[in-house]
Amino acid sequence: MSAPLLLLTDEIATPLGAFTLIADEAGRLHAAEWTDCADRVERSLRLLHPEGYSLERARNPGGNSAALRAYFAGDIAVLDKLAVAEFGTPFQRLMWRNLRKVKAGTTLSYGAFARRIGKPAAIRAVGAANGANPISVVVPCHRLVGADGALTKYGGGLHRKQWLLEHEGAA
Repeated sequence: MSAPLLLLTDEIATPLGAFTLIADEAGRLHAAEWTDCADRVERSLRLLHPEGYSLERARNPGGNSAALRAYFAGDIAVLDKLAVAEFGTPFQRLMWRNLRKVKAGTTLSYGAFARRIGKPAAIRAVGAANGANPISVVVPCHRLVGADGALTKYGGGLHRKQWLLEHEGAA
């Protein structure tokens, strides 16, 4: 039997509260979430790694902590440089990969995003995959909004979604 996947974890302070990030030894993010939403992280990791994993505290794993600090300090483009692990269902992978292509400072409705990825009838599936995103901020689920432009559903709370969008320059 092989050893469980070793994941490295760190916590950073942000203007919105403590933020936990979890990366593998190659520096690819497996989870990133507000520390007060730790239950979401645990649930995601169990689903994404049913073979098991172990967590070990580390300073700045893969440079991710420094990059996220830079993001919160105003270097929005730094998110584009971060590596994320590929996992989830084929639809989730399609969804999350394409979320990273939504430019900072812009928002899309769930319907517009579904059309963009070639799945115009999958609006609810887009919403479900967006809600299951284990790598908050870096895979920018906060950039999807309601059909009327209203802020809708964000695991970390709508106050954080609003702050992130304003931080990135979205109207």
